[in-house]
This record gives sequence, C-alpha cells and structure tokens, in this order.
Amino acid sequence: MVYKAEYIWIDGTEPVAKLRSKTKIIANGVEPGLWGFDGSSTSQAEGHSSDRVLQPVASYPDPIRGGDNLLVLCEVLNIDGTPHRSNTRALLRPIAERYAAQEPLFGIEQEYTFFQGHRPLGFPDSGYPAPQGSYYCGVGAGDIHGRAVVEEHLDNCLAAGLSISGINAEVMPGQWEFQVGPLSPLEVADQLWVARWLLHRTAEDAGITVTLDAKPAKGDWNGAGAHTNFSTRAMREGYDAIIEACESLGRDDKPLEHIRSYGAGVESRLTGAHETAPWNEYSYGVSNRGASVRIPWQVEVDKKGYIEDRRPNANVDPYVVTALMVDTCCAALEKANLG
Repeated sequence: MVYKAEYIWIDGTEPVAKLRSKTKIIANGVEPGLWGFDGSSTSQAEGHSSDRVLQPVASYPDPIRGGDNLLVLCEVLNIDGTPHRSNTRALLRPIAERYAAQEPLFGIEQEYTFFQGHRPLGFPDSGYPAPQGSYYCGVGAGDIHGRAVVEEHLDNCLAAGLSISGINAEVMPGQWEFQVGPLSPLEVADQLWVARWLLHRTAEDAGITVTLDAKPAKGDWNGAGAHTNFSTRAMREGYDAIIEACESLGRDDKPLEHIRSYGAGVESRLTGAHETAPWNEYSYGVSNRGASVRIPWQVEVDKKGYIEDRRPNANVDPYVVTALMVDTCCAALEKANLG
C-alpha cells in the first residue's frame, strides 16, 4: 500500500515568493525523504545547473485527499546540502534557537482578498460597491462574498492540525482574515505557509483566485496586512518588558530595517489612513490602530501580555518578520535584563 505526499515549498519569485507543490507516491511506513526539482522553473536556478533539493521539515494530514496522505512542508537546499538563497526558514532557525529561553510566541493575522476575474469578489462589473462600513464582520449576501470558501478553508486547516484561532470578514468586500497561533517562531511561520497553500488550493476548486497584495483595490479601500502579535515570557509577566519591546522597534535604524522586509508595496498600504501609520514614521500606543505598534487596552489594564506590530503586509514572509521581531526585541530585553 502507498500514500500521497504533497511536497510544498516556497519558490524564488521576487518581490513576492509563490508557493509550489508536487506529489510523491510513498510506500506505507516510509517517511517522506529528500526529493529533487527543477529550480530553473521556479526562479531558483539557471538552466545549466538546475537541480535543487527539497528537505521535509514538517508534515500535516492532507485534508483534501484524506486518508493517510500528507502535506509535507520543505526547505529548499542546493545540491551540496546548503540552504538555497531563497530559504528564509534557514535564516530564522538560529535566531529562534538563540532566544528560545525567552519563550517568544507569535500570532499572525493573515488578511487576503478574493478575486473573480480582474476585480475583487463582490465588486460589480463596472463601478464600485457601497463604501466601507458594513462589510467588516458582516452577514448577508449584500455585504459578504466568498464565505463558503472561507468556511471550507477553515475546516481544511483544522483537519490538517493547524493552530487556527479564528476567522472574520474584513473591511473591504471580498476581503477576509484568518489567524494562526499563538506558536513559537518556526511553528507559526511553517503553519502560516501551509495555511496559505490550503487557501489557494481550496479557492482553486471554487474558481476563485486569492491575492495577498498590500493594496488590492486602489482608492478609499483598506489594504491587506498580516498584523503580527508578539510576546516573550517576560512580556507575558510584566509591563516593563512590553514597553522595552515597543521602544526597541523604534530605535536607531530598526524602523527602516523592518519596513524594508515587511512585504512588497508596503508604502501603498502604510499611508497614515485606513487604520495605518505612515510607513516612514514609527509610533506605538495603547489601543491605537493608527500606530505602527499597538498595545491592546487589556494589556495596559493587566500590565502584561503582548504587542501587535501592524506594519507587515499580507504578502510578508513570516520567516522574515518573526526573525526580525525576535532578533530586535529579544536582544533588547536581554540587554535590559528583562529576558
């Protein structure tokens, strides 16, 4: 007997990487192993030397095929066993290990937009729908578009064992969100990539496309982000660590360093309008969705908890954003003896 293993990896497309996958038939009782692919077809090699290697790093039950079949998330390696330059997971791993004692946790809020043809789902063939206001967490066919796919995606994620903590309709028609976490840096990034793959795969069957574009509709419409909630053990125990983490994200050249890696098109979304701070100004505040980093009101009341970095785009690489936040915040907390 055999099972199907869907090998999933992140390609080398720039400025926004795409997901790729292919199926391997494996004998029962045999673990998924290394497998090769043509990197010249995924922007990860030249044609004259195109072999690249898939190394399984995490596996999940396949909710689409069912049975004993698996989804297998992979890192991309060169043929000499070194991480490929597109392999950002390999960059996160040593940072996560270095600060593991601080017990960093993440929850990522993944916004996305459904498209039917060239327009967001729910937009009329010409012109625009009614202005924003009634769509966020709405109900009814006049305001909500794509719920059947959203619910199927949620069920698929749960059946795969992913730590999905919620879903909701977002501010623009055809725009939705799911949340992953709280999990450790590697776990949250791995699971977000698999959840993205399942989203594209689920929508594919419905004839709907998914975009993670930062500003999928021009004009007076919200963009799409991946708000990143972050805490360490010290932050979950005291308020001084909360403030130090917020301060560390605004020191020296950190704001620009983070913004440059928070996703393509970040300037089009972080304008200072539509619940964003300007991309070139750093700020933090309690219950302030117009700040770069928000401290939830309950965190201030409890004097412990987490912070929300509102700057990452929907198309951000979760391996990159988690690496940046751990490296910046945990180093500062360690220096301040709050680690």
